[in-house]
Amino acid sequence: MSRVYISIGSNQNTKANVRAAMDALSAQFSELVVSSVYESEAVGFEGENFLNLVVGLSTDVPVGQLAEWLKQVEDDNGRERNLPRFSSRTLDLDVLTYGDAVGTIGGVELPRSEILSNAFVLQPLAEIAPDERHPVNGQRYADLWQAYERDQRLWPIEFEWQGQRISPRG
Repeated sequence: MSRVYISIGSNQNTKANVRAAMDALSAQFSELVVSSVYESEAVGFEGENFLNLVVGLSTDVPVGQLAEWLKQVEDDNGRERNLPRFSSRTLDLDVLTYGDAVGTIGGVELPRSEILSNAFVLQPLAEIAPDERHPVNGQRYADLWQAYERDQRLWPIEFEWQGQRISPRG
C-alpha cells in the first residue's frame, strides 16, 4: 500500500462539488485523512474563489488507474475538458504524491509541481502530513510551508461533511 495525497478544488457550486468528491473518495478508499477546507482567490485568471483541501489515503491501485478514476469523478460532477487550463471548474482532483514515487508514472508527473508553488496545495498538505517529506527535495511539508513566501491569500472556512465539522481544524 502506498500513501497518496490528492488535492481537491472547486470554484463552481463549491460545497456540493467538494462534498461529492469526498463522498466518492470515501466510498472507494477507507480511512481518509482530511485537511481543513480553505477558500482562496483564483490563481492565473479572474474567477470566483476556490475551495481547496487535501485528502490522504492508502491504496495499492496503480497511479495511472487512480488518475483515470479521479478524472471520471470530475466528469461525473460536470467537469468540462475543453476549457483553458486556467479557468473556472466544477471539480479538480489531482494526485499530489504517490508514496515516494518520482517521475512520470502511468501518465502522471510525480510529485505534482503545485506542491511547491501554490499555497492552496501546500498549506493543507502541511496540515495533515507535516512530518512527511517531499520526494524530491527531502524537506518536511511543515518546513516548506513555514518557508513559503508567495503572495497567495487563503483562509480556512467552516465546512461540514457527512454530518461532522471537518474545518477549520481545532
